[in-house]
Amino acid sequence: MSDIILYVLALTLFQIWLLPMAVNLKNSAYLLSNRDEEVETSVTFQRIKRAAANLQETLPIFLTLALLSMIMDVDMTQAATAWLALRVIHLACYSLGFAMLRSLSWVGSVIALIYMALQLV
Repeated sequence: MSDIILYVLALTLFQIWLLPMAVNLKNSAYLLSNRDEEVETSVTFQRIKRAAANLQETLPIFLTLALLSMIMDVDMTQAATAWLALRVIHLACYSLGFAMLRSLSWVGSVIALIYMALQLV
């Protein structure tokens, strides 16, 4: 489970910091500034930021459940891997504008979290 947690944290770093920075390189002066003023960004950048905000909403739940599974010695590797895969799919679909698939991947990731929680009861 610890390796899945590390993969999730790598996804978080990629999704919250590296990907938005890479997509917004044309505004590098803004990225290096105090960011006092708003800058015009692309639709893709805005989608990536919304996907990152969504990840931040469920990440504490996932990490709590994953750590509890390690403490309680409950194997939730498959559910955690499914959650991670669905979050990667969610990021891709959100970034590319595939609304229906994005929604399905989000629902799937929530179901994976619910399944993980039920395994601890």
